[in-house]
Amino acid sequence: MNLPEFSATAEAHPNIALIKYWGDRDSKLRLPANGSISMNLGGLVTRTTVTFNDQFKDDRLLLNGEETSGPALERVTFFLDLVRGQAGINTHGQVVSRNNFPTGAGIASSAAAFAALCLAATRSAGLTLTEMELSRLARRGSGSASRSIPGGFVEWQAGTGDLDSYAYSIAAPDHWRLVDCIAVVSTGHKRTGSTEGHASAGSSPFQSTRVDQAPERLNRCRQAIEQRDFSLLADVVEADSTLMHAVMMTSVPPLFYWEPASLRLMKLIPEWRRQGLQACFTLDAGPNVHVICPAGQADSVEEQLSQVEGVMQVLKASVGPAASWVA
Repeated sequence: MNLPEFSATAEAHPNIALIKYWGDRDSKLRLPANGSISMNLGGLVTRTTVTFNDQFKDDRLLLNGEETSGPALERVTFFLDLVRGQAGINTHGQVVSRNNFPTGAGIASSAAAFAALCLAATRSAGLTLTEMELSRLARRGSGSASRSIPGGFVEWQAGTGDLDSYAYSIAAPDHWRLVDCIAVVSTGHKRTGSTEGHASAGSSPFQSTRVDQAPERLNRCRQAIEQRDFSLLADVVEADSTLMHAVMMTSVPPLFYWEPASLRLMKLIPEWRRQGLQACFTLDAGPNVHVICPAGQADSVEEQLSQVEGVMQVLKASVGPAASWVA
């Protein structure tokens, strides 16, 4: 079955994992080794338009205005195949996507990209899915994309299989007015992407301990969000981030995402907290440092960060909404 041309446009936000997802127990289904908790980043956005047309001979991807091929297009085609399979169509598609933040530098660009692609592609193909079904589907493109489907503070449960591994909101965006001040120390595309890193996680002697202890960290993070307890949040978020990077650095081959400025900030931020500035750090699979703070302290944090050697710019994002269709 084919379709006449039909387009849909959606927007999604990257998210910052407060409790990290690292390592798959099933790489094909992208079932995570452990659950995770994140917050969506408002103001940072990916907008994606998907058009299915009988006249297209192949799938096409235009990313930030440039025709893209290779692995990026292959991932998009794989995802469109999932959508086509559900919709019972075989029409090729064109995907036009644009970010207003750096791509592939540890700011969860793939999470926003596949969440937006999920919404736009399913609507273009005539599918009507629930938020849970969208989260499950987005997970197949990028695990963390499952968390960019719901809004606010989000938990992705590891589940027992494909049907129950999805993300859901545990608190609305206005529950706790936090801000992520992202200290950008590199805008370059990282050499080793998250997909490759997940595959090697099990080679680290620390991964099994990290996974075994994840439920306790999840409970502490959930409690911190529910009670708006910043001290508890800071302790668990920094510990979880550092543990994930310890796994990365002891994997085979080792992954070293930190830059000198990353480490400089990781040393400074706990000291700022001891001096009374409410801020804590976390890093995803990249060198840029996410500094979480209450909204009332965001300007002070931004000022402090901008004075640190190696910080190129500071992006500020409040807790963001769910992915949504815009056309």
